[in-house]
Amino acid sequence: MPDLDALLDALSREPDVGGAELRAWDAADRYLLDHAASEFPDALAGEVAVVDDTHGALALGAASLGARTVRVHQDSIVARRALAANAARTGLAEPGQHPLAELVTPATSLVLLRMPRSLERLAAVAQALAGPASPELVLLAGGRIKHMTPTQNDVLAASFARVDVAHARAKSRIIVAREPAPAARAAPNAARADSSTGGGSSYPRRAVASPSGQPPLEVVALPGVFAGASLDIGTRALLATFDTLPPFENAVDLACGTGIVAVALARANPAARILATDVSAVAVESARLTAEANGVRVETRHDDGLSSEPDASADLIVLNPPFHAGAAVTTEIAHRLFADAARVLRPGGELRVVWNSHLGYRPTLERLVGPTRQLTRTPKFTVTASTRRG
Repeated sequence: MPDLDALLDALSREPDVGGAELRAWDAADRYLLDHAASEFPDALAGEVAVVDDTHGALALGAASLGARTVRVHQDSIVARRALAANAARTGLAEPGQHPLAELVTPATSLVLLRMPRSLERLAAVAQALAGPASPELVLLAGGRIKHMTPTQNDVLAASFARVDVAHARAKSRIIVAREPAPAARAAPNAARADSSTGGGSSYPRRAVASPSGQPPLEVVALPGVFAGASLDIGTRALLATFDTLPPFENAVDLACGTGIVAVALARANPAARILATDVSAVAVESARLTAEANGVRVETRHDDGLSSEPDASADLIVLNPPFHAGAAVTTEIAHRLFADAARVLRPGGELRVVWNSHLGYRPTLERLVGPTRQLTRTPKFTVTASTRRG
């Protein structure tokens, strides 16, 4: 078994964004592994489940520390691919991926969880894990202190009878949850929204959104998807420009979230092929449910950008790009998506993007895609249309 320090140093972020200043693990990952080894060695030696490992540090670290079996659930397809690449790089066996609702078995002794920012996501994860768990299960949920709140303790306490907080270390903290609640164990699969994402009795969320100048639509959101079951103001600004859409037969809602844009595209041209794609499995399933709720035909795909789409195949791509890579704020994700869109657009095709006005993406769009015109601008958001150069 490799030394843990050597293992972590060998990990790469690929294919995730991030330069040399960003590692494939952080202090919270290391704290989780060290705390498991020092405080719960017997649990670590058994069947370990890992949730939302960003690049494989937790899953491969647990394996290197002697876990008998490691089972993994990662929402992000980039995280899944990074784990696979790091397993190959370090010579460790790649742990198996499992739907969240099937991740924990009665034999699971330890769960390592990267604390999600969304309280709804945390509640859904906790319920999914506690349901089938044995009474001896230990859950270690860790994150950077700046992203943790006392409310997370209360959320975990709804599914675990005992919740303790470990001392802070290196600006990171761990919440220890034990004794899965009897009610959760009695109904491990109660009212789950989807077996791949988990969910509780109040999920998925449903709400009606009313974009300006368009008919209302129903938004369906699983826990953790961006903006939940609401219409975020960036997407609202983007949809307000849809009265000037170019003709299209093949359109893409890139980084689709709940699929609101995909529904609007399908309504604009019911005969067209509409693809909604996102790095998040929760988002892709939310988009599928949103399209279904509105009676439109949308193809959904869990993908890193448009990696599965052929060159010069789309007439129109619409994008509200994210600007976070984990906790880091970065424009690199948007730049990568712009380049991917340029590859997939046919010559003369259009990339329509909404972005925070202060980010100044227009020169990048001109360089990567082609001539770019401004459709609307406010102090908060700018919407542009870029024509793919031939």
